[in-house]
Amino acid sequence: MRSARQLIASLALLLAAGSAGAQAQDAVSYRDAYRAMVVFDKYGGPKNLLLNQLQVLPRERGALAEGLQLSLSGRSTQLNLPLDPLGRTVFPLQKAAYDENASLSLNRKGIAFTLRPQLSIAPRADGVYDMAELRSACAQALDFARYVDASQRSRQCAGVRFVFAKKAEAGARLRRPDGTEKVLPVAVETEDGFPAVSWRFGGGAERGQLATYNAPLAILPIFE
Repeated sequence: MRSARQLIASLALLLAAGSAGAQAQDAVSYRDAYRAMVVFDKYGGPKNLLLNQLQVLPRERGALAEGLQLSLSGRSTQLNLPLDPLGRTVFPLQKAAYDENASLSLNRKGIAFTLRPQLSIAPRADGVYDMAELRSACAQALDFARYVDASQRSRQCAGVRFVFAKKAEAGARLRRPDGTEKVLPVAVETEDGFPAVSWRFGGGAERGQLATYNAPLAILPIFE
């Protein structure tokens, strides 16, 4: 059986057949990235609780650093896309860049990388998440995963994982309907050492909320 980490990685990739830059290189075709990312934009199913971002994966671990940006360069297009600590950015869908087949490269030379879509659950500004909404968000993500990858049809939503910045206070607490609270354990569950809090769904309809101490970098659905 595949581990939860492998399943999350599989979800993050999602569009494996259309992912941009299958081999690490110092520049990637915008057109290839566009074809991978536009699938979510055209998807007609529920997705209001989801985010789809483009993620940079450097070949060398630890190459992601503060100030690193993805540069979109074409004949009539010049755009710098800031990356978050996980290497993600909002991908601009631009017809001109597609027609010109502009290139995507990093603003620091010598870093080979690949690109992939990463699907995650949209964070809330107040940091408070109803259990029912987390289940719905995971279900939306799974429906999209099944839409683009038939092999995901045998998977079920098992929970969610909150990934936090390394320097921030990571953590979350469970607020029960009776007013009591429980602090959830923090573990380093990512390859790059980002702290994370995982919550696994129970068998019945759960009530309550999860409240985070700081805004998470990402909320990833877990499929099993």
